[in-house]
Amino acid sequence: MLGEVQYGGRVTDDYDKRLLNTFATVWFGEHMFQDTFAFYEGYGIPKCATIEQYMDYIDNLPATDTPQVFGLHPNADITYQSNTTKEVLETILSIQPKDTGGGIGETREAVVYRMAKDMMSKLPKNYSPHEVKERIKAMGDPAAPMNIFLKQEIDRMQRVISNVRSTLTDLELAIDGTIVMNEILRDALDSIYDARIPHTWQKVSWDSSSLGFWFTELLERNTQFSNWIFKGRPSSFWMTGFFNPQGFLTAMRQEVSRAHKGWALDVVTLCNDVTQLTRESTKDPPKEGVYVCGLYLEGASWDKKNSILVEPQPKVLFTALPVVHVYATDSTDPKDPTLYQCPVYKKPRRTDLTYITPLWLKTVLNPNHWILRGVALLCDIK
Repeated sequence: MLGEVQYGGRVTDDYDKRLLNTFATVWFGEHMFQDTFAFYEGYGIPKCATIEQYMDYIDNLPATDTPQVFGLHPNADITYQSNTTKEVLETILSIQPKDTGGGIGETREAVVYRMAKDMMSKLPKNYSPHEVKERIKAMGDPAAPMNIFLKQEIDRMQRVISNVRSTLTDLELAIDGTIVMNEILRDALDSIYDARIPHTWQKVSWDSSSLGFWFTELLERNTQFSNWIFKGRPSSFWMTGFFNPQGFLTAMRQEVSRAHKGWALDVVTLCNDVTQLTRESTKDPPKEGVYVCGLYLEGASWDKKNSILVEPQPKVLFTALPVVHVYATDSTDPKDPTLYQCPVYKKPRRTDLTYITPLWLKTVLNPNHWILRGVALLCDIK
């Protein structure tokens, strides 16, 4: 009842339900009736005779619960405090006056004009549809799954580049007084000054904590696409740099399915092995499947020597995972229950919109331990 029936509005996906079932498995059983049982140190089950005694027990519980009470690592408190501080600072920033003051120094418009000029000088050039088509044709069958995926990704990147170039060009003209400063340009001016991402850019792109990180990611994403289309397929893929990472993995499954006669796509499942390679040391692609780099563990660390999950170091919130070999097999058999099914998300905000796929990681501890820890893989930690 507790694990499978929806609980309020907090259980929104299968991983929420898995966590709830794990709480039920770990905490609810015959062992809870033993005198030594406690949910955590100081959180036992009281044995009282009256309601007043129960109420007194509840009143004497700590006012603030530590992360360990819920099975989380102490580092979780650092994440919570950081997020709270960030929200407060963002609120303070949002209520600052936007009018230009008469003090000494650069005006808002002058600062934004200079920043717009700098971004324009670094913005990648537009992709030529004809050139992209010819380059893909030179790479092989244009209808190959990976080539179709690359074309779709470049099309979306071109939309972002065009949007940014158009906004920055109009913003410079508006600051100069050549054209009228409309709502969109006013939002862009305020956002760039506050180091936030303008709404028109964010709608066609991705989330990021600041404009600086966002623009750097734009350049890095474009570098991956440009190298792929003009220099050939890379030996490893930076999955963070894809608009549709699920589509990338589906294209890989299709590619493997076509390479094996008789394999049906609907029964081909993803598998993975964590290698000891780094992105820089990956010189050649795998014989089958893809190498994926740029993933970070949150809630746990990684023992490279033994290739297993381990507890993170104090105050170390994220750990880079070595290159992962992701491939496909034509088996629908259940995965090894001793492995931890680790969800992969695009961004630190874990929602259905940022969820990509699970990967299976080796561990010497019971997988329930890592479920309570809330361990996940993130493509981006900004």
